[in-house]
Amino acid sequence: MKQIKTYLRPFLALLYLYLILCTLLRIVLLFDPIVTGHISTMNIIKIFVLGALSNILIFFQVGALLWIYLLFLSNGKYKKPYGQIIFAILLLLFIYVTFFNTILNEYGSVLPLLGSIFLGIKTVMFGLMLFKPKGSGKHEDNTNLKDNTVNQGNETRKARFKGIGFKNGNDNETQNYRYKIRLGAYSFCIFVFVTCILLNTASEWTFFNEFGVRYNFIAVDYLIYTNEVIGNIMESYPVVPLFAGIGIVAFIITWLIVRKTKGYLKHLPSFKEKLVLIVINVAVILLGWVAIPGLSRLENAPNIFANELQADGVYKFYMAYTHNELNYFKFYPTLDSTKVFNQLQKEIPGIKGQMQNGRLNTERMISDSLPEVHKNVVLITVESLSADYMAHFGNKDNLTPFLDSLADQSLFFTNLYATGNRTVRGLEAVTLSLPPTPGESIIKRLDNKNKFGIGYLFKARDYRVKFLYGGYSYFDNMKDFYVGNGYEVVDRDNFAETEISFANVWGVCDEDMAKKAIQTMNTEARQGKLFFNHWMTVSNHRPFTYPNGKISIPGDAKSRKGGVMYTDYALQQFFKMAEKQPWFNNTIFIILADHCSSSAGRTELPMDKYRIPAIVYSKGFIQPEQVTTMASQMDLMPTILGLMHFSYRSKFFGQDIRKKSYQPRAFMATYQDMGYVKDSVLTILSPVKQVKQYQLKLKPQPGIQEQFQAKYQEIPMKTLNQKLVDEAITYYQSASWLLMHHGYQR
Repeated sequence: MKQIKTYLRPFLALLYLYLILCTLLRIVLLFDPIVTGHISTMNIIKIFVLGALSNILIFFQVGALLWIYLLFLSNGKYKKPYGQIIFAILLLLFIYVTFFNTILNEYGSVLPLLGSIFLGIKTVMFGLMLFKPKGSGKHEDNTNLKDNTVNQGNETRKARFKGIGFKNGNDNETQNYRYKIRLGAYSFCIFVFVTCILLNTASEWTFFNEFGVRYNFIAVDYLIYTNEVIGNIMESYPVVPLFAGIGIVAFIITWLIVRKTKGYLKHLPSFKEKLVLIVINVAVILLGWVAIPGLSRLENAPNIFANELQADGVYKFYMAYTHNELNYFKFYPTLDSTKVFNQLQKEIPGIKGQMQNGRLNTERMISDSLPEVHKNVVLITVESLSADYMAHFGNKDNLTPFLDSLADQSLFFTNLYATGNRTVRGLEAVTLSLPPTPGESIIKRLDNKNKFGIGYLFKARDYRVKFLYGGYSYFDNMKDFYVGNGYEVVDRDNFAETEISFANVWGVCDEDMAKKAIQTMNTEARQGKLFFNHWMTVSNHRPFTYPNGKISIPGDAKSRKGGVMYTDYALQQFFKMAEKQPWFNNTIFIILADHCSSSAGRTELPMDKYRIPAIVYSKGFIQPEQVTTMASQMDLMPTILGLMHFSYRSKFFGQDIRKKSYQPRAFMATYQDMGYVKDSVLTILSPVKQVKQYQLKLKPQPGIQEQFQAKYQEIPMKTLNQKLVDEAITYYQSASWLLMHHGYQR
């Protein structure tokens, strides 16, 4: 057993490191200003005790790679003729993967390259261990040879090295030669593990500071869209000193671990000992498979930050990666399908008939007695424009002087809520007028084409329909979605070098995109075409860089306030250019946020972190007015169609906010918590068929007019309001059913 403990040392050393860093990270995050609300003593105990247990079990899952590496170290495989046979097989595999078309080629060009590199290194290393160069070790000191002796009572004898592979060679010299190669490879392996642990700790800290949660879908996206993400990191952080520091720390820790654990390499475990180690490892891994999901279910504190601190970031990443689309009917509360349809008829006026053969249909006719008004429409979704950045909502920093002035000349929606906390959620809501559904946005799903959307209605009236984006629109699958739904896409690929005055990893600055948008619209107008153009801005996004000399905050300050102020400035320049165009007076301009700058809060869905502004401006057509009715992002475009008196067949869940039949309510969601707000109650549907409700109590902020108050206290309700629960289930269940059964197609 003592020898088994020796063989466990490499693994335990890394486990201790992971556990220490996870604990330190929890302490740091616990005192982070982003963490708000009361966390009880019992929850703090859970954070550290259950959190540490999760860390241990998770590390055993990830550490299986280290076990495999260590357990395959042996001398027997170099014994003739096995060594020569294995070497020949590795060499043939390397040649096959490098020079021939293999199954790896079916998965893209990078995977074959990685396979070739891996097999190449493996073949070279195996060859070095198998074929000792002549003269190697002749003049080496024999300090390591003393480790090749073992005690037998009061006598000592030379250890017999079996399977060396050299019939007539010097066994001690060969063993010493192999030990040095193994030590180098082992040190590199430990260095990689240590570096990954350090990088993960740093990444979790920065991610939590940005989003207020452990890893989620955003982190998965970051892994997929490496160009944008690496570029964002390079532009946002002092990368060279940061990575140099991590490298130095990793080197020191590696040296300490190798120094204490290299005895494993001097006395490799026997076959029987390896069996014992395998049993231990497999037993703990199996225990983890059962216990880790159970521990995650114990993350059930009323303060969402407490749950996030208790969680293990690696497991959260795994869950986000494997659950990008959640089956509503498996994980969420449901109602009888007939009851859902009957309830939906009450919620969405105009739905006719009953369900037949279990089929649900939201189709209805939207009729207007007045002739349709065919104007150009420019929809601008602004990156991360929280309501509280505007002076109307109480901001004192004068970040949005242009938007504040434009709002006073426009139809200004003061009580509008974003459906999600990601750009793709906002684009989904305004494009498809559909509530969010569990998992990833429709934009990022395989079944994302030929949906019933806003662009389809404009295209049916002979409008030119375009999506404009200053970055590369393959990001977040935007190009695939918009092209698949009938849009033309104008993105960074359409810019000549002379058209770019400034760009960062997310794309050209908003001023450059504004000029491109004007150019695009002028071309369409000259062709005698009406246009519906949807422009997604990019500048108000980390690293918050933009051209210097435009606003009072320098572009290299990398300030979020600067990002907001510069976007406001760029929009002002766009309108200055647009006012000079002949099509300006025949155009409706819509400006709204895609989501807020942060969704972190004490509860799953903090109301103020979903409040966004929406401004609709059209000179001589729309009179200034403040609309204080609570509404959802998905209601905005049906309201615009109402202003234009469109008559059309609709499948939209969104409704015209200005109609008398409209019932105020809002939808908001993360990737798994589905929120429904009505009658001052927030209903949240969560996986494992959980339902929570909060009474919303306004927390008045001094100096802010009533219609712009956005802060609420969310008080847990002990008794559920079943009527509102049924309404929430109706919306989310029916939307999920339609998408699952292709009922939301054109």
